[in-house]
Amino acid sequence: MTGPRAAGALAADVLGLLVHRGETLAVAESLTGGMVAAELTGVPGASKAFRGSVTAYATEVKQGLLGVDGALLAERGAVDPGVAGQMAAGVRRLLGADWGVGTTGVAGPDVQDGQPVGTVYVAVAGPGGAARGRELRLGGDRAGIRSESVQAVLGLLLGELIENVRAQDTEQSGGN
Repeated sequence: MTGPRAAGALAADVLGLLVHRGETLAVAESLTGGMVAAELTGVPGASKAFRGSVTAYATEVKQGLLGVDGALLAERGAVDPGVAGQMAAGVRRLLGADWGVGTTGVAGPDVQDGQPVGTVYVAVAGPGGAARGRELRLGGDRAGIRSESVQAVLGLLLGELIENVRAQDTEQSGGN
């Protein structure tokens, strides 16, 4: 297969793994404005693993509801890898989920927090604690940037879930 996987297929794979493992997911979105949650809830049976989402578009919502550090927001702005990670961890805590994801960035048309259009940060926080993230530099229009961001965060989560399974299998087999 060439090109990125469709967000719907990624969402189905993510939810399938979560259901199989008896784990749950929560989503914190900024630039994607609910699109990640929409992809997930478009999958039949999503309620078995998906706890809910927060669309934290305003900076004060990121801080007040999700617990993103105010000093980080004041110093770096909302478009920052640390903000994406704290959003993922914050929604995980807030909604009592095993896994959390966060999206923040600039979909356009204007520069935000000194960051050019197409700058996006996505992150995943899991049971292991620390969030893992990815920086994206995307081109295209607002709709395309938002769509690619959804695919990227679902792909990142799927990779983390697969890696987490491999780590558990290694621990259970004694590292062999």
